[in-house]
Amino acid sequence: MQTIQLQVKDNYAQNILEILKNLQGVMIESVELQKDKNLEYDPYFYERKAQLEKTIEAVDNGTMKMYSQSEYDTEMDSFMEKLELKYASN
Repeated sequence: MQTIQLQVKDNYAQNILEILKNLQGVMIESVELQKDKNLEYDPYFYERKAQLEKTIEAVDNGTMKMYSQSEYDTEMDSFMEKLELKYASN
């Protein structure tokens, strides 16, 4: 016996379960629906994962700059000074 794992869009899960249940006892021994534990804790897990993978790829291929700690500190200091100047006059 072999186990097959399917990833099914939410709107079609019930349809797929019905199809599989109709084959139960003929070609399929059992049908079981398992919830993805990642989605139980974070409903946006896979969207966040995809975005992180895109960010890592952009840093790796050079389309996104990765700041060193000292560069970051310099940029943030400059940003904070600009903010202080802008709002100090109000």
